[in-house]
Amino acid sequence: MNFAVIGTNYISDWMIEAGRNYENFHVQAVYSRTMEKGRAFADKYGISDCYDSLDALAAAENVEAVYVASPNALHAEQSIKMLNAGKHVLCEKSIASNERELRAMLEAAKRNHVIIMEAMRSVFDPGFAAIQENLPKLGKIRRATIQYCQYSGRYDKFKNGIIENAFNPELSNGSLMDIGVYCVHPMVKLFGKPDEILAAGIRLHNGVDGMGTIVAKYEEQGMLAELIYAKITDSVLPTQIQGEEGCMLIEEIHNACKLTIRYRDKRQEEILIEKIDPDNNRNYQIEEFIRAAESGKGAGEHNQYSLWEMQVMDEARRQMGIVFPADEK
Repeated sequence: MNFAVIGTNYISDWMIEAGRNYENFHVQAVYSRTMEKGRAFADKYGISDCYDSLDALAAAENVEAVYVASPNALHAEQSIKMLNAGKHVLCEKSIASNERELRAMLEAAKRNHVIIMEAMRSVFDPGFAAIQENLPKLGKIRRATIQYCQYSGRYDKFKNGIIENAFNPELSNGSLMDIGVYCVHPMVKLFGKPDEILAAGIRLHNGVDGMGTIVAKYEEQGMLAELIYAKITDSVLPTQIQGEEGCMLIEEIHNACKLTIRYRDKRQEEILIEKIDPDNNRNYQIEEFIRAAESGKGAGEHNQYSLWEMQVMDEARRQMGIVFPADEK
């Protein structure tokens, strides 16, 4: 499948590197706001076509799918333009600024008989499949503590007065949208949409959230989920899922390579997950996206999880007082 890449940051680098492990992935074109920057990126990877016009890219007949890796605030507009041109779209997380934007993207995909899928790499790899497969061993699930706290190199610049995209709320960015989403999406895929949530966060001087916690209640299941995320601290603690018969420890929820189950009777089971590249698991989302596009099955199940994700994050932002310009359009 011939892809175009929108965005020339390091995320696109990782995506192209991962795509080399999948023979049906071919990057035909790249888009950048400046031809000079786009050409430099294209030359680095031997990409044939370069665009500084989204309309021209949308009209390109030799592009079947587009990977959107621009700031979150641009995802909806750029994705809808490509969907309306009859191109499939794989869009980086967070897939949209809010639920309203995501629903417009899904409508555009349906109207044009193409698919859109969120590039939520962590839930497509063998590590997440292993979590799902082994979950019944824990008995009735009572608590999930899902965490991802990673001190951002951009935070040092932020403290020195340099505001980059990751800390710019004008671009629908911040800790929840960049890091917290890696906690929210696995939660809704494993347990469904919660009945209610309680959210609190710490906002920095420009209004962007630097860290936060979400507590989610599942009334019927009789369980709680705690989501702990940050861009201004690191965490050394694993994610854990507690059941009545045992507890599962997951070293990295965004790229699970090792699971440890500690049973109530003191037995311990260790599960190691083999991957093509343990440091870059994006090839699995590429494979699933191409399968969904070419098989005709579509991405409906994946889109449902993205909708629940957006609904949880919209409510969390409402409780924390985080408003993006995209919310007011």
